[in-house]
Amino acid sequence: MYKRIRIESKVGNLRIVENAIDEATAVIGISQDNYGKILVSAMEAVNNAILHGNHLNPGKMVDIEIAYKSKELHITVTDEGSGFRPETVPDPTTPENIEALNGRGIYLMSHLADKIEYSKKGNSVIMTFKNILS
Repeated sequence: MYKRIRIESKVGNLRIVENAIDEATAVIGISQDNYGKILVSAMEAVNNAILHGNHLNPGKMVDIEIAYKSKELHITVTDEGSGFRPETVPDPTTPENIEALNGRGIYLMSHLADKIEYSKKGNSVIMTFKNILS
């Protein structure tokens, strides 16, 4: 199973991504517990791409690829921004950041996915989910 979508950098387009995740997980037969992990991770990644990568510029696109092969689901999110270095993102669990309103997306993604990889440029993330079937 493979699905690719391309959206403008508008927060309202998150609904398109949610629908794509719903369709893909239904076709694959993913358990409800795993569905939640996948949906939250994907939405965080796309939201970060729209807000932080493309700075809400509707002229810039976000590409989302959903691929299921060898019993693993891979979701890739790529923006047209300049990228970032994941190791520079503050830990949201430290006392000085615990009450911050933002900054939990990468933390959530890394704890919900079985594996997370960033491109060298830092404008693309691949999240891998294993053992996800009902």
